Amino acid sequence: MTEQTLNTEKRAVILLSGGLDSATVVAMARAEGYSCYTMSFDYGQRHRSELEAAARVARDLGVIEHKVIGLNLDGIGGSALTDSSIDVPETLGEGIPVTYVPARNTVFLSLALGWAEVLQARDIFIGVNAVDYSGYPDCRPEFVEAFEVMANLATKAGVEGNGFRIQAPLQNLSKGQIVEAGTKLGVDYSLTVSCYQADAQGRACGKCDSCRLRAQGFAEAGIADPTRYF
Repeated sequence: MTEQTLNTEKRAVILLSGGLDSATVVAMARAEGYSCYTMSFDYGQRHRSELEAAARVARDLGVIEHKVIGLNLDGIGGSALTDSSIDVPETLGEGIPVTYVPARNTVFLSLALGWAEVLQARDIFIGVNAVDYSGYPDCRPEFVEAFEVMANLATKAGVEGNGFRIQAPLQNLSKGQIVEAGTKLGVDYSLTVSCYQADAQGRACGKCDSCRLRAQGFAEAGIADPTRYF
């Protein structure tokens, strides 16, 4: 690829979990003219069927390259998503729930940053949301802004003036607004998996926080929910 092509192609690295939010973000980036490179993580999560969902979404939305990175966050534990001895809560609780995975978005964005620098991409997209979400600290606007500052301090590209932008286009949208936006952009939500304890076929429990928020979004948008339940 020539230097001129690298300078004119608008590339983005997008964190793609396989869920509703991240699939919407891929469609948004594509609609803005980005060449999309998606990254997922096999981090020891109990809902590993989301990885198959991410691959389906990447194919359906025509990304340039989809990469899966293996991590061992289950070696750290401390979350119901990575420690099978901790139950996924099925009722609303107080404070930050046990489904919070310590440092997850910090680690994920750091690896996306590394790939973006290799690809000479200047934009990294993440589907965090601060309206309809579970209260995770690494989904807040303050976190996204602070990571962008760090990204431009910590990289060769940033130091040389070719800085990065961390884009979180869903940050201030309700789940219903996200479903509406993705539907208009042609996202096939039947390909996605959001449930924290989805089975091997990607069927949802219908009881966890993520299932509740997903169902709420389709109801608010007035759009048929394609989620399969076990």
